[in-house]
Amino acid sequence: MMKRYIVGNWKCHKRTDDAKRWLDTFASLYRPTPDLEVIIAPSFICLESLSSHLQDLKLDRVALAAQDISPYPKGGYTGAVAADLVRGLADYVIVGHSERRRYFHETNQDVVNKVHEAVDFGLRPILCLERSIAMSQLAPLTDIDCEKLVIAYCPVDALTFRIPESPEKVNEGVRFIAEMHPNRAIVYGGSITPDNAREYCSLPCLAGLMVGAASLDAKSFAAICNVAAIA
Repeated sequence: MMKRYIVGNWKCHKRTDDAKRWLDTFASLYRPTPDLEVIIAPSFICLESLSSHLQDLKLDRVALAAQDISPYPKGGYTGAVAADLVRGLADYVIVGHSERRRYFHETNQDVVNKVHEAVDFGLRPILCLERSIAMSQLAPLTDIDCEKLVIAYCPVDALTFRIPESPEKVNEGVRFIAEMHPNRAIVYGGSITPDNAREYCSLPCLAGLMVGAASLDAKSFAAICNVAAIA
């Protein structure tokens, strides 16, 4: 059975105390299964505390992700957070999210540099892209080990207008990416809720989901994870 991933991207939400309470609630509701890995992406300020709290809770197959890293190594880069500083706190890192591209003017080359920094320091990149940039963004990354890269197909309209792309369109977009880069895990992100998660989890082309707003509520996120576990 193909390994599945459910990624919860908290974006710029939750202080440390809120994050711990969220994790306690989630732990009481989530039913782990061998083929599903849950990945929670809090803000940088929560990573160390949640890493420790996860160990205390002994939650199986639940990992942390950073929401971003610097395209540069550690050094004289004020405000940056290098991959070397994140390792040991997180197993994954989200790179190339459309909000980073839009609001922080990140380029494809910035994203390529971040992917390489992540892999060099033992982090697994979750590379966000939409169909229109898939070819130009993935072409420089053909040398990256397939086992180390998760692709998140995130149509911008689904994120901007909070209207999920139809399963038919998702299938079309994912297959387009898979034809260029087969054997890579591809998840879908875009207005996922407990009500529509099952429909997307049933698509054989998908290895999972990236969840935004619905991941902020522990009960909703646990419901999505439990649906994915049996889909």
